[in-house]
Amino acid sequence: MSMLSVRMATPSDLKVLAELFDAYRGFYRQPSDIERARDFISERMARNDSWILVAQKSDDLLGFCQLYPSFSSTTTSRIAILNDLFVAETARAQGVGRALMRAAEDLGRNLGLSGLELATAISNAPAQDLYEKQGWRRDQEFYYYSKKLNA
Repeated sequence: MSMLSVRMATPSDLKVLAELFDAYRGFYRQPSDIERARDFISERMARNDSWILVAQKSDDLLGFCQLYPSFSSTTTSRIAILNDLFVAETARAQGVGRALMRAAEDLGRNLGLSGLELATAISNAPAQDLYEKQGWRRDQEFYYYSKKLNA
């Protein structure tokens, strides 16, 4: 029986990773656009401006998470934004999301980051349950705002 492993994505993962990324975007009601997904992930890899972890069992990629390096001005330290986490529908409730979260935390520790941050849809109760079971806490002190530019 093949074990689940989590590792850094490589360019050879691009085709399947783009399909997973496209499905992730679909979850957030974005139109399917596999070329756009592939280009976006390819650019992140080429520029080395994010860390992409993939969960694999045998030869199958089951999910991914993508973290972006950032900083905290208040703590004057490096952090990462865990911006994307997605598990293929057929692989859910099998520990894949949990494994990706743990690997992201390990990566952060190994890089000397002071913390990780994430945001999720208010309606995404399964993700919130996963995060809280992994020791993440919902912020009770700050509101987060966003504004679309050049939409």
